[in-house]
Amino acid sequence: MAPTLGFFPVVTLVVLSGFPAAVSSRRDVLELRDADFDYLATEHETMLVKFYAPWCGHCKKLAPEFEKAASRLKGSVQLAKVDCTTNSETCSRFGVSGYPTLRIFRYGKDSAPYDGPRTAEGIYETMRRQTGPDSMHLKTKDDLKAFVNNHDASIVGVFSGTDSPRLAEFLKAATLLREQFRFAHSTNLQLAEEHGANSECVLLFRPPRLANAFEDSIVIFRDYLTIGSLRRFIRDHIYGLCPHMTIENRDRLRVRDLLTAYYDLDYHHNIPGSNYWRNRVMKVASKYVGRGLTFSIANKKDFLLELEEDFGMGTSDGGELPFITIRTRLGHKYTMREEFTRDGASLQRFLEDYFAGRLKRYIKSEPIPEKNSGAVKVVVAESFDQVVNDPDKNVLIQFFSPLCPHCKKLEPVYGELAETLRSDPKIVIAKMNALANDVPLGYDVQGFPTIYFAPVGRKDEPVRYQGTRELKDFLRFLKREASHHLVLSGFKDEL
Repeated sequence: MAPTLGFFPVVTLVVLSGFPAAVSSRRDVLELRDADFDYLATEHETMLVKFYAPWCGHCKKLAPEFEKAASRLKGSVQLAKVDCTTNSETCSRFGVSGYPTLRIFRYGKDSAPYDGPRTAEGIYETMRRQTGPDSMHLKTKDDLKAFVNNHDASIVGVFSGTDSPRLAEFLKAATLLREQFRFAHSTNLQLAEEHGANSECVLLFRPPRLANAFEDSIVIFRDYLTIGSLRRFIRDHIYGLCPHMTIENRDRLRVRDLLTAYYDLDYHHNIPGSNYWRNRVMKVASKYVGRGLTFSIANKKDFLLELEEDFGMGTSDGGELPFITIRTRLGHKYTMREEFTRDGASLQRFLEDYFAGRLKRYIKSEPIPEKNSGAVKVVVAESFDQVVNDPDKNVLIQFFSPLCPHCKKLEPVYGELAETLRSDPKIVIAKMNALANDVPLGYDVQGFPTIYFAPVGRKDEPVRYQGTRELKDFLRFLKREASHHLVLSGFKDEL
């Protein structure tokens, strides 16, 4: 027995030493249960809790990012998780209805939902801002200088005294918005004087690395201060003429029509080089202020997959020169195919064509099939309008993935449905590969298969099919939704 007892500890040490980082990061995420949630949560000033289910695909995708962030935040912010399949009492108490759900807790009390990015870097940056006070108290000019010398923008309120009602409102706003922005305040009015203000105000300092000759680095808010008015002021001025788009802030920027210049950008190691192309974009952008188009720059390496999948651009396109794209809030996409010139002339021509409506939208699409005689019609992005939006046809369209097992299981039933309705001249049963083609606006495709019905007279209001995937149920749905009486071939059962 002695050799056996001596053998196993050695094996255990070898196995653990092979995965030190993975084991450490998993241990940095605290696992909470119904029995100990309240007891353990109260021990932490700030804690981010992930409510999840082991079978959830989005939860599995988030897990490694969450663990990496937990390791970086160790000692400042605790990250924790609750398995809702075995701890339903806790999840029910906090209103968890979908997975994963992330919430911020302070000393065990539910403070706010987490609405930040779900990458390791994004979680780290967002939760780092959750530590300490909602707004930093600044007393001297050196305090102010140190606070605004940051990678991110800074919002600083300057007030006449601690009893100022505007200060109270500012602090309320800081509590609500601290997850997104950096706040500080001072009761020393002299801090505002050197920036052109001699009374109570809010100063918005844009990041020093983005300083340029085309706009002010500091914007002053002097209007009546409420949470709403301050939020609007920040929203309208925080990014300036040409912000740096990242994975973390892209969703906030893309609520507007957005032009982006992608190139080798690195503000951590090469600020002058990063601003070289930005200044050339801004020189042109300054001529189009107020035209409804927002401008931005981004690191090409951070968005390579998106550029390839959404815009058809190869990784070598343009070399060191910026890629230029436009993505509207409606999802329309445009690319500048002319080479970017250092004088900005090519970008200006591209913009003139965009505003004049002369640009052709970029659509990711498979080739239109030369033969399409099957009962189920194959649709691609380029033929979507012609087939699905035919004003005289009722169309059932399935969005599928070639890799999806549920789609493969549906195939014989869907084919039988198409054969049953093949003699009906007013109805079309169709399918489209949603991985290889852009999905049109109005169709929400998050999983596969997703099926919609585009009826005659209501093409802008497609109806999502949410019934069971059996022939009878499809036919009942179409009978109810179609604008005409169905013509069936060989179907004898009553609907």
